[in-house]
Amino acid sequence: MPIEFRKNQALFTEVVSVEDAEGLLEWLQKKPGARIDLSACMHLHPANLQVLMAASVAIVAWPADAAFTGWLRSALAAPP
Repeated sequence: MPIEFRKNQALFTEVVSVEDAEGLLEWLQKKPGARIDLSACMHLHPANLQVLMAASVAIVAWPADAAFTGWLRSALAAPP
């Protein structure tokens, strides 16, 4: 499973596909103070990015890939 939902944190792993976006949205709607760990994420489908953008969720860990992290930070308006 590419997204592991914990109590108040979601861990994204490897490739997070379009099929995961609806579940992510539903989980975030139930967890308004949720946090996201992207440290193990290698690819994020734009549908999931849109969910994260709309939810203005806190990112607690970014991917290891610097280019991917830079792209995500700019899309999510997060400081470097």
